[in-house]
Amino acid sequence: MTTVAKQRARSTQRTDGPRPPRDPKRRALGIDRRPGFLTYGILIVIFVGGAYPLWWSAVAGSSDSTVLTATWPPLLPGGQFWKNVGEVLGTVPFWQALGNSIIVSTVITASVVLFSTLAGYAFAKLRFRGREGLMVFVIATLAVPTQLGIIPLFMVMKQFGWTGTLGAVIVPTLVTAFGVFFMRQYLVDVIPEELIEAARVDGANMIRTFWHVGVPAARPAMAILGLFTFMTAWTDYLWPLLVAPQNPTLQVALSQLQSAKYVDYSIVLAGAVLATIPLLILFVLAGRQLVSGIMAGAVKG
Repeated sequence: MTTVAKQRARSTQRTDGPRPPRDPKRRALGIDRRPGFLTYGILIVIFVGGAYPLWWSAVAGSSDSTVLTATWPPLLPGGQFWKNVGEVLGTVPFWQALGNSIIVSTVITASVVLFSTLAGYAFAKLRFRGREGLMVFVIATLAVPTQLGIIPLFMVMKQFGWTGTLGAVIVPTLVTAFGVFFMRQYLVDVIPEELIEAARVDGANMIRTFWHVGVPAARPAMAILGLFTFMTAWTDYLWPLLVAPQNPTLQVALSQLQSAKYVDYSIVLAGAVLATIPLLILFVLAGRQLVSGIMAGAVKG
């Protein structure tokens, strides 16, 4: 028998041999089962329900105000979008507000991801006195409504002389309790203690261990936290309106479109579409990396 024939016989034996039994736990959880029509139907309904408000904003923002009172509203965008955009740019300081929003959202996102990862790693993997009590205190702050701290926080910003500046918008949200809790819950299981001990045996100090062991393991969670933090900072309205109305972010500037007695909602919705475009671009650019990071973080040996 030739070498090729032997290889074919071996491959046939491997193919025709008995298959390994399926794991009953995987079968009970439905992991091995392919999604059916019901699953795809539910996903389509969720997708349409989430995308329809944005699509309707684009339709109304590209038409005149009569589209809002029509018996049968159109399903396709009109031809007045750029005209309405021109009205938005001529009414509010759009470009200044856009630059302010980019600065605020970027700085807040970078700070929250950095400090939350540092604190989460410390709470998850370092042993120090009062660790559990401090973690409980951080979690307890999540139960305090944000509105209760607005007045004291505004008074502090006024004493510092920061009112009317972007610093007053950025500094109070440089780190969040949710970010610390989220990173701690992720890192407590994803980093084995043996890996940290090996880094210490090799002579790595605490910061180097965090940088070479903690950060690579935390990248999927950092991507998720960064994305949601950027969205939260971009859409924030109440605090920037109170502390810096004369130096507005994009959401505060667009609210000026509704300050008159007569509100042209087609122009308002055109401004809302403009404010949503940067978020859509962010999702398009970071969506694949985000999903791949989640899948990489979900794989365990």
